[in-house]
Amino acid sequence: MSTREPRSGNAAAPMLSLLPTVGGGPAPERADAARNRRKILDAAARIVAEDGPEAVTMNQVAHASGIGVGTVYRRFGDVSQLLWALLDDRERQFQEAYMSGPPPLGPGAPAAERLDAFLDALVDRVGEQREILLAAHSAAPRARYHSGAYRVMHTHVALLIGELRPGSDATLLAHLTLASFSPDVMHHLTVEQELSSERLKAGVRELLTLRG
Repeated sequence: MSTREPRSGNAAAPMLSLLPTVGGGPAPERADAARNRRKILDAAARIVAEDGPEAVTMNQVAHASGIGVGTVYRRFGDVSQLLWALLDDRERQFQEAYMSGPPPLGPGAPAAERLDAFLDALVDRVGEQREILLAAHSAAPRARYHSGAYRVMHTHVALLIGELRPGSDATLLAHLTLASFSPDVMHHLTVEQELSSERLKAGVRELLTLRG
C-alpha cells in the first residue's frame, strides 16, 4: 500500500491513494525507525483527539512522543505531511480490519452482519477523524471519490450488497451508501445537529431497509 502525501500549500492534492499491497512494495523499515514512527503518529493522534488538528505542532509532537524534534521533521517534513500520514495510518488500520480482521467486520460472517459491522465501524472512524477528514475534503471536495481508500471501501460494500441483493445495481447502491459518510455530511450531523453515533448507526441501518 502506498499513499502520496501533499506538501504544504498543495490544496488540490488527492486525499489518499491507499491501495492493497500486491507485492514489490518498499523495503521494510528498520525496527527502531518503525518504533519512532509509531510513537510520533500516536502522539499526533492524542493531540488531535484532545485539541483538534489545528493544535498540532512539530514541537508538541516531539515533546509528547519523546522523539527529538529534528527526527520528527526529517521523518514527516511539516505539520501538513504529518497529519496526512496520520490519516493514512488510520485508514490502513481500518482497511486491514475489514479485509482480514476477525468477524463480523472481517471475513467469516454472513454478508448482512459484515455490512452492518462495516457501516458501524465507518461511523466511528469518520467521527474520530472528522476534523482531519473535513479539512482534506474542504481542500479538494471531489478527491475522496478518486482515492484508493474510497475505491477499496466501495468494492467491499458493493460485493456485500451484491451478495445480499443479487441482481441489484450493487455498484450504484454502494456509492449511495458511502455518500452518507461524506465528511461535510457527517460534520453537519454530529456537530451541527448533535446526533450521537448510536443514532447515526441506527439511521444508516434503517435507510438500507427502506422498501427492501
